Amino acid sequence: MIGYIRFADRLSGWFGKTFAWLIILMTFGTSYEVFVRYVLNAPTPWAFDMSFIMYGTLFLMAGAYTLSQGGHVRGDFVYRLWKPRTQAAVDLVLYLIFFYPGVIALIVTGWKYSSRSWSYGEVSINSPAGVPIFQFKSAMVAAGILLAIQGLAQIFRCILCLRTGEWLRAEKDVEETEDALIHQHEYELEHQPRP
Repeated sequence: MIGYIRFADRLSGWFGKTFAWLIILMTFGTSYEVFVRYVLNAPTPWAFDMSFIMYGTLFLMAGAYTLSQGGHVRGDFVYRLWKPRTQAAVDLVLYLIFFYPGVIALIVTGWKYSSRSWSYGEVSINSPAGVPIFQFKSAMVAAGILLAIQGLAQIFRCILCLRTGEWLRAEKDVEETEDALIHQHEYELEHQPRP
């Protein structure tokens, strides 16, 4: 189980970090649009659609990574007071009753929308540029598959926690700037020469 959990975490991390680069493309695209619209008075017909599509794709493809890192929003005002085994039991039931039916619906419905869109080369109706969107509808299916893979890893985490009484945490791959600065300051205080 631990091997599968680590595999799923790495896979989700790779996809999440790869698609995170869309933020850079969106920044350049939006900056370009602002420049040509307000400085050159020549707005583009495609900028809105492209930023909308890229943000949606980023949102979908980062879902499994966020799940692996425990980053999804949860109402934990009661949950955090429970013992790990109780948390794991509740999580396990919720994954089976709510998570997987939703993910399966995402895959099946996404496949239906995506295949129909590919069949006639769908373009956006929101812009005069006719930006093709059929390829981006496939992100729904890909995101669902990644969530299913990561969801199984989360179920394995629950089972391990029920056995051991402790959560198997995801390997840390990024650190908040504030946390890094605090750790650096604490390290410097500990290793400062004593007078």
